[in-house]
Amino acid sequence: MCFAGLTADARILIDRARVECQSHKLTVEDPVTMEYIARFVAGIMQKYTQSLGRRPFGLSVLMAGFDYDGSPHLYLSDPSGSYYEWKATAIGRNSKTVEEFLEKRYTDTVAASDEEVVRLAIRGLMEVVQSSAKNIEIAVLKKGKAMEMLDHETLEKIVGEIEKEKEEEAAKKKAEQEKLNK
Repeated sequence: MCFAGLTADARILIDRARVECQSHKLTVEDPVTMEYIARFVAGIMQKYTQSLGRRPFGLSVLMAGFDYDGSPHLYLSDPSGSYYEWKATAIGRNSKTVEEFLEKRYTDTVAASDEEVVRLAIRGLMEVVQSSAKNIEIAVLKKGKAMEMLDHETLEKIVGEIEKEKEEEAAKKKAEQEKLNK
């Protein structure tokens, strides 16, 4: 679970989600599905929009994970309490720019390769942050494995490759423009 907004509100939602996951496991003897926990978190957020004397939660939440059958899911819940399933999305400042980038570049063939998905995510982030691995953190979820944070050296290598690709694309476009102008 990651969030954009107020950290204190995120702590409350994370704690409530953890307790619900544990309670569900003890009661039903099956782990929760991603859809169930996304609906639960969105329900809490929605209740706070209707209560007098309490302010709504000031954050958007991305929840990613695998169901017990191994299918991956990514859910976005906004402060109003609505939730949606996505193949790829972003939250936070400049999220619209990243979402537009993902809409143009995301395909099922890209999604089939772990390396290409990571490159796409980094390239999307580079659209809105300074071109440096210092400003980027990437968490990788794989079925049956613990979450892995990419180390700084790996990020630097990928960012360097992407910057080279961008320079080559720019040079190619410039050469094409010069041919058209002649």
